[in-house]
Amino acid sequence: MEYVLEMQNICKSFPGVVALDGAELKVRKGEVHALMGENGAGKSTLIKVLGGIYHAEKGDIYIDGKKVTVDSVIQAERLGISIIHQEISLVNNMTIAENIYLGREPQGKSGLYSGRQTVKQAREILKEMNLESLDPERLVGTLSIAQMQMVEIVRAVSKDPKIIVMDEPTASLTDREVDSLFACIEKLKKKGVAIIYVSHRMNEVFHISDMVTVFRDSKYIGTKAIGETTPDDIIKMMVGRELTDLYAGEIQYGTTDIFEVKNLKNKYLKDVSFAVKKGEVFGISGLVGARRTELARAIFGIDKLDSGTILLEGKKVNPRNTKEAIERGISLVPEDRKKEGLILAQTVKFNMSIAVLDKFIHGVNENQKAEEAFVEENIKLLSIKTPGTGQTVKNLSGGNQQKVVISKWLATKPRVLILDEPTRGVDVGAKAEIYGVINDIAKQGVAVIMISSDLPEVINMSSRIAVMHEGRLVKILDSKTDDITQTNIMFYATGGKK
Repeated sequence: MEYVLEMQNICKSFPGVVALDGAELKVRKGEVHALMGENGAGKSTLIKVLGGIYHAEKGDIYIDGKKVTVDSVIQAERLGISIIHQEISLVNNMTIAENIYLGREPQGKSGLYSGRQTVKQAREILKEMNLESLDPERLVGTLSIAQMQMVEIVRAVSKDPKIIVMDEPTASLTDREVDSLFACIEKLKKKGVAIIYVSHRMNEVFHISDMVTVFRDSKYIGTKAIGETTPDDIIKMMVGRELTDLYAGEIQYGTTDIFEVKNLKNKYLKDVSFAVKKGEVFGISGLVGARRTELARAIFGIDKLDSGTILLEGKKVNPRNTKEAIERGISLVPEDRKKEGLILAQTVKFNMSIAVLDKFIHGVNENQKAEEAFVEENIKLLSIKTPGTGQTVKNLSGGNQQKVVISKWLATKPRVLILDEPTRGVDVGAKAEIYGVINDIAKQGVAVIMISSDLPEVINMSSRIAVMHEGRLVKILDSKTDDITQTNIMFYATGGKK
């Protein structure tokens, strides 16, 4: 089978960072080729070089055996390259159909733009991808994140490309939508389309891929056929060492109840009550639409409560806003670190100290020496990989960005720390480090509430797991007394009752 794509000796640097150092990738027609590596390994940079967003300082790209220059996104699309990035890039005030064909609008018999033809073609391709439930005339701004992700995928497929790159395509999808995506991938394979599949989810890679290429520290490590390797082999290639204890040891059970919510109600929540112990990791699980994030937002004072009580050490603390929540000892690491957790254009130092900046200001003067020492200490404490405190956060890997967010909120010395999807989009090595940090936080007596869609994660990290369904807390499973399995959690998450 001939290679549809060859990337040879690709090198790319940014100020203070070598992003790619002799990277290689070869992909055949009709092949699903997984691209794996820790955050910061160079995967996203390679994709952006292929997509014409970045220009490599060195290296060659061949399409169908012919050397090409990819100097723009338009040029990449002309060469048959279509990329689905992690970040949603749809226009909210346009319809699904208009977004799918944006910039290449279908024409009617008159040769002019035809809205009717656009809707017709969009309806056909949505049906082809088993997404008939999406109305092509619906505004994108009314969709969920998962639905937006599916529209991004449909838009890429509609360009009839030779090569499709999918960068963490299932991060926001439900199991049903993942099945639809995999069915679409099988159809594309049969058409001879090459698919580069970037994911941290090992089970997906082994389910859908034919080959896997691994990067580490900006370098090409190797390529293997999926049938000739194992998850442990790939992990060792990714991190350069064995990773035998991913979940960092013992579950943290805690001591006495320190935090309690009683009968929380608003337009999303329906009479939610639970208590968390001091030093406990308390998990919250559920499917898309379970309102787990909305629960976190209500506790943190972002969303207004219609009724209910929030208690800390037996005292009512109902925060009216985030400032009050922080003052009362509650902090939240949000689900979307890029939009809600970080100021990407600012430095590591700025982001890490912004929540406690008052500690370093005396009158009109800022004690920059003390602030610098504080930031350097936290970089060391959380093993954040950065050239220095002045590095712009957007240039860090996803795992290191997440550690900066966690560090920012740990600086507030919370008694209750809510972590909403703390390892989403984070590689296996960084996951192990974050799990260690979470356990250390709990050992210090902090009540940790961990919201997670990763069932093995929530099972292995939590002493108890609250399962939510459509705004209700339907069951609390205790690891000491209950049979906590993925099947049991899914039973309650889908509305089951016993």
